[in-house]
Amino acid sequence: MDRRHFLSTTALGLPLIGSGALFTQDMAKPPKPAQLPAELVKAFVSAGHNNLPEVQRMLKVQPGLLNACWDLGGGDFETALEGAGHVGDREIAEYLIGQGARANIFVLTMLGHTAVVKGLLSLHPHLLRSKGPHGFTLLHHAQRGGEPATELLDHIKGLGLTETKLALP
Repeated sequence: MDRRHFLSTTALGLPLIGSGALFTQDMAKPPKPAQLPAELVKAFVSAGHNNLPEVQRMLKVQPGLLNACWDLGGGDFETALEGAGHVGDREIAEYLIGQGARANIFVLTMLGHTAVVKGLLSLHPHLLRSKGPHGFTLLHHAQRGGEPATELLDHIKGLGLTETKLALP
């Protein structure tokens, strides 16, 4: 018996993973759902900037929108959570995170999560000059966060960041 034949069968002569015969029903991955319509994603991201009732309504109808990302072109993209982050809408941001949305350093800065953001900047100092949606910086997000983000605002300024927006590539 050659190696290929040995590896493709079990001791009982049943096919292994290679042929897929045993795994077609139990182990097969379900097909991915269809891509969400671009206009639906765009509307959800737009609502994320300032319209909590619409965000809640749309998410109830289509839960897949939670982390959907709108590509504005030229490397500029955003989610509804990121839209809430750069306009400083704490209520929408907290709602979306509560639903399981993926938060990032920009949104966490706006929300004033000082320990987390300082820790990330300590581990990865280059993030200070990273660009969020539309090129908005951490400084912009800290300014939008108001009083809860005051300590981060001071910290970010102390690290030397003076721009609120950086050019996208």
